[in-house]
Amino acid sequence: MKYRTIFMGTPDFAVPALKKLITTEDVVLVVTQPDKPKGRGYTLQPSPVKQTAIDAGIEVYQPQTLKDEAVAKKLRELKPDVIIVAAYGKILPESILNIPPLGCINIHASLLPKYRGAAPINRAIMDGETVGGVTIMYMEKGLDTGDIILRKPVDIPPDMTAGEYHSILSVLGADAMVETLENFKNGRTTRTKQDDNLATYAAKIDKSECEIDFTLPASVIVNHIRGLSPFPGAYTEICGKRTKLYGAVELNGKGKPGEILQADCSAGCLEIACGEGSIMICDVQPEGCRLMSTKAYLAGRKIKL
Repeated sequence: MKYRTIFMGTPDFAVPALKKLITTEDVVLVVTQPDKPKGRGYTLQPSPVKQTAIDAGIEVYQPQTLKDEAVAKKLRELKPDVIIVAAYGKILPESILNIPPLGCINIHASLLPKYRGAAPINRAIMDGETVGGVTIMYMEKGLDTGDIILRKPVDIPPDMTAGEYHSILSVLGADAMVETLENFKNGRTTRTKQDDNLATYAAKIDKSECEIDFTLPASVIVNHIRGLSPFPGAYTEICGKRTKLYGAVELNGKGKPGEILQADCSAGCLEIACGEGSIMICDVQPEGCRLMSTKAYLAGRKIKL
């Protein structure tokens, strides 16, 4: 038995789930965000989900808004058993939430009710969380407030970046969704209400948050850098040029916050003092340049201590 499934998603995070569902269910339509301009030529580029659907020969639908009744009408006519959502990027109106008999089911990249909202992956790393995971949940009018179906925890090592965590959760979420639908078919369904008293909110990352505040402790700055790596990237100014820092290790150096304590090209060591302790930078990307190792960066620059 295969469920008639409509899939809604946009970025890379959603691709593993779509690929899994293509092999396990009858995916009758993929809904994704409209193409957006990218690159120097601002050429319209399809979303990763759209490209995956095209490669699989599945119809793609890209409405500008979900509030138009024509959108609900189109989805209703397909008579889906279930609508699966993974990082689609817009809140679903009731006109769509009420369509499938099995409900609209979302893959959320946190252990709800913690980190509701747009940036749960970045925020968990920035906050120094040691355990994270994904939640499969029923969707409702609120923002990530629906009943929990399944949660899958995973450890977060202290050196893991947001990019690495993203890759793990995208696969974990896909597997959890397949498990959920198999449980449905076997009559095993669970529905647990979230405790709103335990809820936290993971707001979208604002550009102003990307600048590093070296008056903070080294441990906080390390988490900040890895939580914004590889995108959008934490930055500071070195030699008068905005420079993104990727990967950092906490040290016990002492100095004024923001002071460069070491700039050793042979050792590839760039150490910067913080409010408490210091950090050693692993990789950098000066404005207008490619990402490079600290050793390569120091080889072409004279940096004063």
